[in-house]
Parts: sequence; C-alpha cells; structure tokens
Amino acid sequence: MPRVREIDDPGPDPILQEVFARERAAFGTLLNTTKVQAHCPGIMKAAKSLAAAVEHSRLLPPGLLALVYLRVALINGCPF
Repeated sequence: MPRVREIDDPGPDPILQEVFARERAAFGTLLNTTKVQAHCPGIMKAAKSLAAAVEHSRLLPPGLLALVYLRVALINGCPF
C-alpha cells in the first residue's frame, strides 16, 4: 500500500492534463512517480523537465544513462 495517495485523474489542472495525456500516449498508462508527484503539479513538471534535460544533453553516454536508470529503479524497488 502506497504511503502517498496516487492521483489518476488530472481534474481541471492544465499541467496535469498535459502531462497525463503525454504519458498515456507514450506508455499506455501513468507512471507511479507521476501519480505521486501530481500532488504538486509545478514541481512534477520541473522534475520531468530536469530529467529530459539530462537525457537530451548527451553529457552521459546512452549506455551509462541506461545503467543509472536501472540502478535507481533497483534502489527504489521498481520492477523494471
């Protein structure tokens, strides 16, 4: 059982509507982190922008970036 209630419905918030639609189009569902971060849409959007900036900067080789994602997933107990 999660410690923080997950949000599945964006309601009237335009930030949540945009992010939820994009994620559902890309993955077919919402990521768990998105559902938790949706409690504070501004911070959620900034966190996603930061992650996108790191990925697009190409400062880390793609292989190393994939290993970083894997390690973080393992630390968090994520199954992928």
